[in-house]
Amino acid sequence: MLNSADSWRTQATDDLLDAILALPDRAAAERFFRDLCTLRELHDLAQRWHVVRLLGGGQHYQQIARETGASTATVTRIAQWLNHGTGGYREALQRAAAADERPYTTAAEEH
Repeated sequence: MLNSADSWRTQATDDLLDAILALPDRAAAERFFRDLCTLRELHDLAQRWHVVRLLGGGQHYQQIARETGASTATVTRIAQWLNHGTGGYREALQRAAAADERPYTTAAEEH
């Protein structure tokens, strides 16, 4: 039996994560997530990520709730995972910050 920390991990979740990792680019990710999720689910995921980025930037919970439309309970719950979770949010924030610092190049310039 799985312990509570790993109870979400199943073959189905592993398969989903593998499918996401196999996507070649943003356009493919857009198509995959649009087919996979309802518009509401996409909105909710995007809202959560927006909350994470604002929390990472040090904004106050009330300000984040006003800006994103998320409830303060949701902001608090996300902050708990950000500060005491598995580190996934922190790693994603670091990668996003690194990507933001990269100079913009077109595909033609990269080759």
